[in-house]
Order: sequence, then C-alpha cells, then structure tokens
Amino acid sequence: MQMTDIPFGTTDWSTIEPTTHAGDAGTAYWRTRNFGSIRVRMVEYTPGYVANHWCSKGHILFCIEGELYTELEDGREFVLRPGMSYQVADNAEPHRSSTDRGARLFIVD
Repeated sequence: MQMTDIPFGTTDWSTIEPTTHAGDAGTAYWRTRNFGSIRVRMVEYTPGYVANHWCSKGHILFCIEGELYTELEDGREFVLRPGMSYQVADNAEPHRSSTDRGARLFIVD
C-alpha cells in the first residue's frame, strides 16, 4: 500500500456520523473516513451480529472492545479479543464475522 497525498490530520471519531449496515442478525455501525483509495473505519457490531456475506476485501482489523469471531470459507475459525488484530489481503481468503456480545473495531482497508 502506498500512502500519498494525505496531509497530517486528526480524527475525532465521535463527530463522524455512523452509517447502518444490517447483518443476517444484528447491526453494524460504521464511522468512515476515506483517504484516497484507503478506507479507515471505526465499526461497532451489536450483540448477536452475524455478517450477511462472505467478504473478499483485504483488511487490517484491530479489536478495541468485545469479542469477534471470524470464519474463513475453508472452515477455519478465529477469535479476536481486545488488543488483538488480523490482516488479510484482497481476494486471499473469504471471511465473515459474528459476535455474541458485540465488538468495537478499528479497520483499515
């Protein structure tokens, strides 16, 4: 990833209006900033959230609060807890997320 044409700046995430994204169950709330081709998000999943699709987008994802389950299309499963992260390349390994108790994440993709 090449980061160009992004001047120094700060983000107060509480001032970014969230967008609502329904899952098969529960809801995801995204606060999003775009810097050229780089999307940066603060995402909150409600308790019981289950993604409604397999995602092939690459991400670097950091768990701030809660617990996130990530299932890969090949059947492997991973759990992220606060302070943990995962990274995956575009079109590398389709994945989908869920959470029993909710989660707050910082995502760069």
